[in-house]
Amino acid sequence: MSFLDETVEIPRRTMVLFFLVDTSGSMIGEKIGSVNDAIFETVPEIKILSADNADAQIKIAALSFNSDVCWLYDQPVDSESFSWNPLNAGGVTNLGEALEELNLKLSKNEFMKEATGSFAPVIILLSDGAPTDDYKKGLNTLKNNKWFRVAIKIAIAIGNDADKSVLTEITGNAEAVIEVHASSTLKKLIRFVSIRSSEINSKSSGVNSDKSLDIIDEIKDFVDQENINDTDDGW
Repeated sequence: MSFLDETVEIPRRTMVLFFLVDTSGSMIGEKIGSVNDAIFETVPEIKILSADNADAQIKIAALSFNSDVCWLYDQPVDSESFSWNPLNAGGVTNLGEALEELNLKLSKNEFMKEATGSFAPVIILLSDGAPTDDYKKGLNTLKNNKWFRVAIKIAIAIGNDADKSVLTEITGNAEAVIEVHASSTLKKLIRFVSIRSSEINSKSSGVNSDKSLDIIDEIKDFVDQENINDTDDGW
């Protein structure tokens, strides 16, 4: 057989989709239930997206933060194998500790260590309140992380009590902070942001390309179409 007849499989680079989920006491009930349902329903679509992508294998990492900070899995998990374990809410909001933990994992010695290389990650932060620890210490460290700088960063502010000024400091852009007031719109937004951000960043030109502005424009259109900026508070 000629070597021309052999199929050579080119290894794909990896793109990690990070979920950072506030599980403090104020999330108890419908809020955390909606987050759990939305991500559970979104994972199969991420799996299809990854399978159809010739360039990137999409992996998922999830961090919950309240009085404790905990990764759902010790390493990012291939979307084909990822299973969402429902999160429970309680305690305070140690956002600063969560940002420090994220910084540790955004490293070639940790979650970005794929031998085939990594695309810039997607980071989706969900919170309904204000930090109860020194978030600036964690954020200042994180801002020096090159993976964080080039990541697509979107924050979903759940309800009127979410501290949007803090979320804006994290995303670096007020337009990347989207406020929602009801379960149905929260589910739609998590799905849209997760899938579309993953599509964009898994086709970007590596770690030197910031695609945040692309997804922000699309989120604006989506918000307008779905009336997500409705002022009626469902919680």
